[in-house]
Parts: sequence; C-alpha cells; structure tokens
Amino acid sequence: METKEKKAPVKSVAKEIKKDTWEIKDRYYHLMHDKSPLTFRINSKHSARKPLMYFDEAKGYNRELRYATNMKSPFVDEQVGSVTLGHIVFEDGVLMVPKSDVALQKMLSLYHPNRNKLYSEKDDVQEATDDLDYLETEIEALNAAMTMDIEQAEAILRVESGSSVSKMSSKELKRDLMLFARSNPSLFIELANDENVTLRNFGIRATEANILGLSQDQRTFTWASNGRKLMNVPFDENPYSALAAWFKTDEGVEVYKSIEKKFK
Repeated sequence: METKEKKAPVKSVAKEIKKDTWEIKDRYYHLMHDKSPLTFRINSKHSARKPLMYFDEAKGYNRELRYATNMKSPFVDEQVGSVTLGHIVFEDGVLMVPKSDVALQKMLSLYHPNRNKLYSEKDDVQEATDDLDYLETEIEALNAAMTMDIEQAEAILRVESGSSVSKMSSKELKRDLMLFARSNPSLFIELANDENVTLRNFGIRATEANILGLSQDQRTFTWASNGRKLMNVPFDENPYSALAAWFKTDEGVEVYKSIEKKFK
C-alpha cells in the first residue's frame, strides 16, 4: 500500500513591526538669534514662490510638505481628502505645539527646511548638558583665578583692559580677574594657558619701566639705556606679539633673563 509522505508544517514568519520612537509630549520651538517679534510666521505649505520640500533619502526624491490641521502626516503624498490648512506662527519668538498635533511637531522637528536656521526646538536635556558644561568651565576658571599669581593676572587682564591695569592695586587686579573668569570662563582659560599672553605682558612692562624702547613707528625694539637695537618687528604684526615670539629664540631668552634681573 502506497503511503503519502507527510509534509512538515509551514511555520508562519511574523513580520517585524518597527516601533515608532517618536516621543509624545508638548514641544516648544524658539526663533534663533534671540529674536522675539510680536508675531512671526514661517512657511506652512509649498508654492513656487516659497518652496517647502523635504528630500527623503529612503525614497530618493523630494516630497512636498503642507501643514493640514486635519491630517496625520505633513507630507502631501500621504494626505487624502479635503484638507484644512493651518498657519505656523511664533508669538514673542516662541511656538508651543501640543502633543496632540504630532503632524506639525514632526514637520517642525524633522522636515522643515528652516529648522535650525530660523528656529530651533527647545531641548531640555541638551540645555541641561550645556548649562552643566558652562558651570564646570566657570568653576575651573574661578579656581584658576584664585591661585593665579599677580604677574599672570596682570597679563590676562591687560588683554581685556589695556594699559589701565598698570595702575591697579593687587586687590583690584584680583577682583577684576575673578569677575572676568566668571563672565567669560572659556576665554579666561584660553588666555591662562597661552604663554604668549604672559610674554607679551612682560614686554609691555619692560617698555613701561623704560628697560626696553619701542620706536615711534613701532617697528624696532631697543635697549632704552643705550639705544642698541634688539629686534625688528615684522610688517603688519603687533609689536608685543612679535616680541613675545622673539623671547623664545636663543637671543631672546638671554634678553628676557637680563630684563627679569632688572625687575628684581
């Protein structure tokens, strides 16, 4: 008797369903560059005069955008039936889009060509990270200012305040240094780590003390005592920046040491 071969049962393959990772929440958008006009409207639909397109890399072509209050998608090719057009208006530089309006949120957060050009989305996590980074930099700058010697403090403040620092007392220097570290910590740390700032200040002090002489055209440094030329300043360069660089040369190091002895 002929027997039929039994076929193994076909296993059904479940299709993987990709989870939508879009977070449902109210979202806030702000005009950039601290702009806050009473009202400000951005483009909400495509036209020949004001294009509103998004290049979809997955599909390989541009897709037309349109904000329709009665549609789930901001893409025209996914909108079916009659549409109710909506406006996108910032008031006092801010636009709040409720969590119920996902289409507008996605249009603004993902697809609108003016994103991060005219406006940006408020990101609490990123803002907290930026604030923390700033506070850490501020603490670092203040700690450096607290332990900094007067000579370096003068060098840094001279960048900000010019020659007026020469008339400041040590207490005034320390106060202004702390204020500078707090108001612009990144620049303060950059200057504190720049040896040329200290060398430039050293040269200025030597000139103010009449140890070095600088010609009226600011092109030549000399010994003030005998007028012997030390160096020529390259064309179109700050004389004290050039002097700071020269102090690092073999000849310049010897001059630096000689000036240092005269300060003592």
